[in-house]
Amino acid sequence: LLFLVSNLCGKCRPRDTGLLQPSLNFLYWSLHQTTPCSQQRAVAVLLSNVSLLELLQKVLECTWLRSPPSGPAYLSSEDALLCSGWLLVASLLLYQHRYNTEVHQTLSLDLTEVLNAVIFRNKKPILLLVSIMQFLRVALRQNFSSSLLVMVGQNTEQGATQSQPSSLQDAALHPLATQQVFSLVVSLQNLLVHKDLLLSQAVVACLETLVEYLYVKNQDVALHVASQPWHRFLLFTLLNGGQKSLLQPEVLRLMTLFVRYQSSNIISQKEISQILQEAAEANLAELPEATSCALHLFLCQV
Repeated sequence: LLFLVSNLCGKCRPRDTGLLQPSLNFLYWSLHQTTPCSQQRAVAVLLSNVSLLELLQKVLECTWLRSPPSGPAYLSSEDALLCSGWLLVASLLLYQHRYNTEVHQTLSLDLTEVLNAVIFRNKKPILLLVSIMQFLRVALRQNFSSSLLVMVGQNTEQGATQSQPSSLQDAALHPLATQQVFSLVVSLQNLLVHKDLLLSQAVVACLETLVEYLYVKNQDVALHVASQPWHRFLLFTLLNGGQKSLLQPEVLRLMTLFVRYQSSNIISQKEISQILQEAAEANLAELPEATSCALHLFLCQV
């Protein structure tokens, strides 16, 4: 069935949303809701289908080729297809790397356009932003070096006009540019202020992965990003002026990030003590699983 559905997708055009969207969802869940042995076979089936991969590239490119909506952001059928496409490609990237599966057709994406899709949101629905960030996380974790993915479109002219230190910095962060990193961080901070649970989880996860990537590439840039004073204001905003519990998954994960990179200007001993005090007074058995996991990671990092 997986073979038949993937072949069917390969015969479609990106505008065939009524057929493609449930089909891509079926492929996505076939990858995730199966045993590891079957998962490896499923990845091999999908990555051997050149027509499917060519279609997925066209679907993803519609993200920046489509005109932004004039009204409020909502999930249209076209946006739903884009969500399915980004999530499926992120999963293929992840599992291709895990199983070292042979690739018969590479995906070529413009990195600048992918980043701009998050930085300049143009009223994109929350689910679409979450899907793109999921893809970005996987690409960052793989150092943009997957045999399935080729990132193109780096703006060399901008780098040529910058000073020598910035050029060296850009070279260290390649294929990202320093200005792109700072723009992305600001955009992620702004998205957190929306206080949407799904969006907050995706943003914090993306920020974690981004700083990990930067730390490997250039520790100075990573520590600079992690110690931005705006992060402290962001924490206060998430806490609604201190009226809300510190034991929120996204807050705990942010705190863990700042402790990990020793951002003492963002999180002080006082905040750490407050979290420990709240944890001591809480009924740990009644905490949601996401909160328990985040608290565990925070305590281990402390």
